[in-house]
Amino acid sequence: MDGALHRVFARQLAKATDAAGRVDLDRLGALVSEAYADAERDHRRVDRAMGLMAEELQAANRRLQHLVEELRLQNQRIEATLENLSLGVAMFDAGERLVVANSQLAEVLGLPPEAVRTGMTYRDALAEGIKAGHFPGRDLDTLYAERRRTFTPGNSRSFEEARGDRIVATATRALPGGGCVLTFQDMTERRRAEARIEHMARHDALTGLANRSELRTRLDAALARSRRGEGFALLYLDLDRFKAVNDTLGHPVGDELLRAVTGRLRGLVRETDLVARLGGDEFAIIQTRAEQPEAATALARRLVPEISAPYDIEGQQVVIGTSVGIALAPADGATPDALLKAADLALYRAKAEGRGTWRFFAPEMDARMQARRKLELDLRRALAEGDLKLLYQPQIDTASGRIIGFEALLRWHDEERGVVAPAEFVPVAEETGLIIPIGDWVLRTACREAATWPAEVTVAVNVSAVQFRNETLVETVKQALAQAGLPGRRLEVEVTEGVMLQDTAATLAILHRLRALGVRISMDDFGTGYSSLSYLRSFPFDKIKIDQSFIRDLGQGGDARAIVRAIAGLSGSLGMRTSAEGVETPAQYAELQAEGCAEVQGFLFGRPVPSEVAREMLRLPAARAGAPGAQDAA
Repeated sequence: MDGALHRVFARQLAKATDAAGRVDLDRLGALVSEAYADAERDHRRVDRAMGLMAEELQAANRRLQHLVEELRLQNQRIEATLENLSLGVAMFDAGERLVVANSQLAEVLGLPPEAVRTGMTYRDALAEGIKAGHFPGRDLDTLYAERRRTFTPGNSRSFEEARGDRIVATATRALPGGGCVLTFQDMTERRRAEARIEHMARHDALTGLANRSELRTRLDAALARSRRGEGFALLYLDLDRFKAVNDTLGHPVGDELLRAVTGRLRGLVRETDLVARLGGDEFAIIQTRAEQPEAATALARRLVPEISAPYDIEGQQVVIGTSVGIALAPADGATPDALLKAADLALYRAKAEGRGTWRFFAPEMDARMQARRKLELDLRRALAEGDLKLLYQPQIDTASGRIIGFEALLRWHDEERGVVAPAEFVPVAEETGLIIPIGDWVLRTACREAATWPAEVTVAVNVSAVQFRNETLVETVKQALAQAGLPGRRLEVEVTEGVMLQDTAATLAILHRLRALGVRISMDDFGTGYSSLSYLRSFPFDKIKIDQSFIRDLGQGGDARAIVRAIAGLSGSLGMRTSAEGVETPAQYAELQAEGCAEVQGFLFGRPVPSEVAREMLRLPAARAGAPGAQDAA
């Protein structure tokens, strides 16, 4: 019997003994038995309690072991995280001693690995930075005094600073119980990339010059200074004949040429000036801190010959030119837009007056440009509202004297301006692209009208060089013929040398496609271009039209007759018909007949007339006979 049961039994026995004097032995035995039973029950309860206690202790031990393992794993995760961060991490305790540092810390800060030691003080860490050259000109005591506030409770801040050849972002946070955590991130490549992106946003990728956006920013700054009395000049440059270089030698040569031009421009300006490329072959210069307009004039005088001097590009000599427009601030504009517009208008004038020169902005240029803009808007309205008209001038066969065709001539009568000459509005239409819809309308209208004429009568339509640059020209001609029900042989397309000066291969391809439709092709104004003869070799024209400047001089001596004879003979030998424009006198007509000119047209045979008059002329026998003066009968 163990001690606990023994004590229980003794107490019960004592009670029984004490009662023995008062009860009988049976009663005593019963009490003994009861005491023994109680002792057994207590023993079992104690055993159960001890068993439960042992189980609880085992469970607590298991939980403790699990917690220890979890802490171990958590520490491993924290260590792995710290080691895999791109940041350098350092933790100092309340005594300013380093207690945690990952391996990236030394790498990010550009320190040797042995310079970072657990247990070193914050002051020691700063000393290692000074040793590595991170804080040039700073002594340790001053630096430590400044940076010790990192440990001030509640302190938290972020900043960037140069550490040797690196840019490091530092974030500090004081810990509640003392000490602090610092993180360091190497921002060098990011800042370099941002600087490159910023540079690209403000500079031209090909030449490295400032771009249009940077030019406007610098104009804003220069205009702000001009309000304090510091004026400046804006020079606008456009390269002449650059497109021809791209078209003939290719864009790589064109790009190299632009870089060569950039080099020359940089050599002509001062460090205080800005050179910008606005796109394509356009450049601008902001010339500051100089007496104006003398300085701008001197610079323009140097620019034109320098840019025009020959270039050696990939073994080929390239010659271009430049035109310059100049605006002065603040007189010519108090905003970037106004100043840019003024310089552009001056450039436009320089190009219009022969290129290879410079012009200063003058207020009347803006007035002229506003008038041109109004002309464009009115021309658009005229096209939309049907105010454009076609007149038809008869073309006469010199052998039979009969009308064999009409040339369709575009006319515009404006309510405000009256009759607007084609020489005034056609260039505007070409520059703005309006010539495309206008040309389409002319083709469709002329074909539709010609379809009402006798089957042998043709219609001639002038086609602009701009239309030849449009890929839809052939399809437009095809649709115009189909919609009118006009055979292709009855349409004659007249082109000038300006058409042939474009991309020769593309132009010839279009001409051959038109020829495949049955359309006849004639060269207009022959003899006025320097390379007209070469075009006769590149394409078999159906007709050559002698320019009226030669016809005017017939019978007045000189070499006009010889030129007409030569053109007629050349055309005949090449199988091409010859036509003369601007015939106004019987004497001119007689000479043209004598020289073998096949066709003529001019006031002698009829002025341009509306379509209904042209139809009437075709119905009159005298007019169809083409006798001089027949137009009077019409």
